Amino acid sequence: MPKLSQSWNWPAVAMLGRIMRSPSLMVPHLEESDLAALNFSALRKGGAVGLVLDKDNTITAPYAMVVDPRLAAALEEAKSVFGDGHVVVLSNSAGTPDDTGFRAAEAIEKALALPVMRRRHKKPRGFESIQAHFGGCDPSKLVMVGDRYLTDVVFGNVHGMLTVHTQVLTHHGDPLVVRCARAIESWLVRVFRKRGVQPPAVHVYHSEEAAGGAGNPLERAQD
Repeated sequence: MPKLSQSWNWPAVAMLGRIMRSPSLMVPHLEESDLAALNFSALRKGGAVGLVLDKDNTITAPYAMVVDPRLAAALEEAKSVFGDGHVVVLSNSAGTPDDTGFRAAEAIEKALALPVMRRRHKKPRGFESIQAHFGGCDPSKLVMVGDRYLTDVVFGNVHGMLTVHTQVLTHHGDPLVVRCARAIESWLVRVFRKRGVQPPAVHVYHSEEAAGGAGNPLERAQD
């Protein structure tokens, strides 16, 4: 996929004041190494009906058009568990006004076989596309997964979703400005956690149906 010329993410900048007043918005419910660490069956039993995925450094390398081989099996399992059309991509480039004619969104859909949300605003705004796609379902039954605290995690928390923060897949091809922003975001979250800040409560995370066994029931058991 050609690198899109991304405009400044004003919605994220505008959200900083609100985050300082409500720092829980930046704290994810789960911290995972990657998508494959999630227990999709437990999420589904707990009431989750859909998975919303960031693209770059969440399921693919930056600007790549193929799923990271380490995540291919997990992504297929997620689609099997949640059903056709219930695992979608919410990118901060493809599907936004930076994507002229939504050509990048169409290319990603063809390459990854996943719906890509089209919208007028970047994360943490743009929830209307998710509402439309999932038929206005309760946001607490949706799971947001991404590698950025300020965009992916804040987007999910602001709209009442279960949020999962994952580690970057690779730094190769990652723009310098993104790496710098990610470092600042990570520092902020560490500060918030030291102060005892907890993520907002959501239905899926606290569901008794998803409980059981040692450790976090929403995490995949390690061999």
